[in-house]
Amino acid sequence: MDTTDGANSSAADVLAGVGPRLRALRQARGATLAALADETGLTASTLSRLENGRLRPTLEQLLPLARAHGVPLDDLVAAPPTGDPRVHLRPVRRSGLVMVPLTRRAGGIQAYKVIYPPAGRAPTLSLQTHEGYEWFYVLGGHVRFVLGEQEFQLGEGEAAEFDTRVPHWIGSADSRPAELLALFGPQGERAHLAPSGH
Repeated sequence: MDTTDGANSSAADVLAGVGPRLRALRQARGATLAALADETGLTASTLSRLENGRLRPTLEQLLPLARAHGVPLDDLVAAPPTGDPRVHLRPVRRSGLVMVPLTRRAGGIQAYKVIYPPAGRAPTLSLQTHEGYEWFYVLGGHVRFVLGEQEFQLGEGEAAEFDTRVPHWIGSADSRPAELLALFGPQGERAHLAPSGH
C-alpha cells in the first residue's frame, strides 16, 4: 500500500496551519509586522506572506519566529494530538507578563489566562493598537484598563470587550498581580455570552 500521498497530505495540513498560528501569536502579543520584522530579521512582507499561507515556511524562518514569540518550535508546526481532549498548557513569559494559551486550534477566537505583574513592577504604560477584538474577565485582583482617552478600574467578576484598533493598555491597578481570562478574535468576531438561564 502506498502511503506517500497520505504523508504528503498530512505535511501539507500541518504547514497550512502554521500561518494562522503565527498570526494569532503575533496578535496576542500586540506586535505589528514591522516590530516582529525587527525582532526576527525577516521582512514584514515575508511575515505577511507566511501568515496568509502564500509562502511555505522554512526552518530558517520558523526558528527566529519561535524565539520571538517565546514558544517551542513544535507549537508552530505541530497539529494538536488527535483524540486527546486535554489542553497542554505552556506559559509564555514576557516583560513580567505571563500568558497561558488555553486553545490550540489555528485561527478563530483564541483564549488565554493572563497574569499581569503588580503595578510597581509593570512595564511603562504604552498604548498599543492591532487588528482584532478582545474580551476579558477579571478572575482576581484589580485591573487598570486604558482605552483611547478613557481609563477604567475593574475588579473580580467584571468584564470588558473592545476593538483592539483603539489604542489600549491593560495592567494591574495595585500592588497585587491581576489575573484575567482573555478571548481574542479576528476583526468582527465578538464574544457572545448567553443570558443566564439559557
